[in-house]
Amino acid sequence: MTSYNPKDWFSFIFHFSKADTFRKLIPVMFFMAIYCGGIAYLELEYWDLPEDSKVKNISTMHSMLGFVISLLLAYRTNTAYDRWWEGRRMWGSLVNNSRNFAMKLSVILVDEKDKAFFRKMIPGYASILNKHLKDEETGMQLFDNVDLELDHHKHRPNQVAKIMFKKIHDLYVTNKISGEQLITLNNEVTTFTDICGACERIKNTPIPYSYSAFIKKFIFIFVLTLPFSYVFTLGYYVIPVVVFIFYVLASLELIAEEIEDPFGDDENDLPTRKMAENIKKHVEELI
Repeated sequence: MTSYNPKDWFSFIFHFSKADTFRKLIPVMFFMAIYCGGIAYLELEYWDLPEDSKVKNISTMHSMLGFVISLLLAYRTNTAYDRWWEGRRMWGSLVNNSRNFAMKLSVILVDEKDKAFFRKMIPGYASILNKHLKDEETGMQLFDNVDLELDHHKHRPNQVAKIMFKKIHDLYVTNKISGEQLITLNNEVTTFTDICGACERIKNTPIPYSYSAFIKKFIFIFVLTLPFSYVFTLGYYVIPVVVFIFYVLASLELIAEEIEDPFGDDENDLPTRKMAENIKKHVEELI
């Protein structure tokens, strides 16, 4: 995750990071500039269209569709940010649950071996979940054309949760904890699995294909038709104007694509590895 000062906004104007959309869009922006230049040349020099040409009225379509495309992009970015924020909430819950679990165990358990076991397994769950969510196959579990070999791709977070549950059951069988304590600790382990399931829901359920594809096509066609009408009022200045409009619209879509999966390795993704390390520190302090 990129660390920055949100109040130092002036420096953002001149700073370019790896996650900046300008770098990714340079080839397409170069194509747009050539395309707009070609349209401007044809209309102004080759075809020599008059000022009262009906081609000029295409701008009416842009006026009507501009509001529609703004609504679509606003909904797109809001939906992507909701997924990012829900992922942050789930990992915040994982941090709190790990602390609560460790505090209860530090009071309930007496044997140092039992404490050492949970001192290792609780942060181990966070570390395994981090790796599990960064695995590409985790995001493909619901795809119809993908058949994962379950024998070779075990659900690692479930395996860790199962080991902790078994240990808690053994503590009850050996009378190291009471029945009430067994129920309490089992509920704590259950919340680990609930958090994992919520994160997997974000990871393996992308934005519907038809919706994402439609926005991309809409932006591309919308920008491609801009030069035809605005050449009459802007002349060759239509080239930088259209390129800038394309940069703004396409950047919003790229930003939404990046943050809708908050568990990757992009600069704007959640620092889940750092969170897992913090959980390890907290658990070791408590137990």
